[in-house]
Order: sequence, then C-alpha cells, then structure tokens
Amino acid sequence: MTHTHPAIRVSEIFGPTIQGEGVLIGLPTVFIRTGGCDYRCSWCDSLHAVDNQFRHEWEMMSIDTVWQTVVALSGGRPVMVSLSGGNPAIQPFRALIERGHGEGYRFALETQGSVVRDWFADLDVLVLSPKPPSSEMRTDWAAVEACIEAAQEKPQIVLKLVVFDDSDYAYAKDAAARFPRLPIYLQPGNHTPPRARNEDAPVDLDGIMKRMEWLIEKVTRDRWFEARVLPQLHVGSAPANTREPI
Repeated sequence: MTHTHPAIRVSEIFGPTIQGEGVLIGLPTVFIRTGGCDYRCSWCDSLHAVDNQFRHEWEMMSIDTVWQTVVALSGGRPVMVSLSGGNPAIQPFRALIERGHGEGYRFALETQGSVVRDWFADLDVLVLSPKPPSSEMRTDWAAVEACIEAAQEKPQIVLKLVVFDDSDYAYAKDAAARFPRLPIYLQPGNHTPPRARNEDAPVDLDGIMKRMEWLIEKVTRDRWFEARVLPQLHVGSAPANTREPI
C-alpha cells in the first residue's frame, strides 16, 4: 500500500552554509525555509517567506522532491537540516524528519511557539523564539508551554530571544523566569529593512554591534549569568540572491 504524504510549501532550500545564530551557531547546515506565517513581526527580515504577496514564488513540493534537494546539496553526507520560515510549524514535516533520520541527518526547527505539533518530539533540536514587544505581536504563553509538552523532552529545547530595547530585555527575562529549565540565547535585533528573494538591502552592522555591546553590558551588570548573548553571523554576509534556488 502506497502512502501519500502532504506536500510542503517551500520558499527556498539552500546550503550547506554555517548556521549564523542561536544554539547551533557555526554548525554546517542545510536550510529548508517554508512559505507562510501566522505572525507579521514589524522587523521581519524574511518577508519573502512570510507575506502572501510572495506566494507565487513558493512551491508545493513533495517529500521526495524536498529530500532529493537536501541530499543533492549535502552531497549525500548527513548534515544538520534547519526547518525555518515563515513559521515552519505550519507545514507537515513528520515524514521528512523520519526519512532524514533513517539516513543519518539531524533536524532543528525554529518557531515562535504559536502552533503546536506532536512531531516536535521527532526533532533533534527545538528552538522556541517567542516574539518580544518590538515585534508588535502578542505571545500566547499557553501555546509556548504546549509546544514544550508536545516535544516530550525528546529534542534539545532552547529559548532564543531577539532584543532591541529595554522592553524586549524585560520580556526576555520574563520568558526565562517562565521556563527556568530551558537554556536561553539572546541576540541583538537587526533593523535591516525587509527584503524579498532577489532584493539586496543595506545592513546596519554598526547598529547591530552597538546593540550587541549594550546587551552584553545589561546582562553582565544584572548578573544574568544563565543567558548566552550571541551575534548574528549571517547578517550582511549572504544576500538572498546568492542562495541556492529550490
């Protein structure tokens, strides 16, 4: 009996490249960026994978096609596969994860924690990145908690918070207090204007570094020794039009 798996809405697949942020920073990774999101963050820098005006660029891809692309990009050598977006939790990834695990690949997913999936338990790394006040989005903490419960403590679970200002910093401290068992990663916000797939945008590297220094000073002054402050290595290093097409 043949099982037909639902297709995945893909914005782009690219790599291997170095993961530029969070718990897996520096790790060679193939990225599957999905199309569509239930959020509209004010500072989103991936609108080509979020906003419906770009849906004509997204492609409904079968599990086989997605996996063949990943294998071709990685040369058939197992590598970390990052599921991103948009909000990748919207897409049906269970069968892809199962297939990849069978061939030695590992999977990380980053989501704001607004959509809960039971296949979170199949992941190797679950990055929960609830959005702070500067995003102009509202966090449903019960949904974030449900994501943690769905993972059943099987993958590595971490929090990753973007911080632009004092309000975001207070939000990050509140998130850490809500989930004290989870490692927390902080990164300075990026005010780069949104860009579409083949559109270069100026990157405010000076502003990012100043926010990085400010964030380091805040954390050390508050003796918040559990927090890990990391930069975004990929910012400004690889405009969208240099990435592998889907």
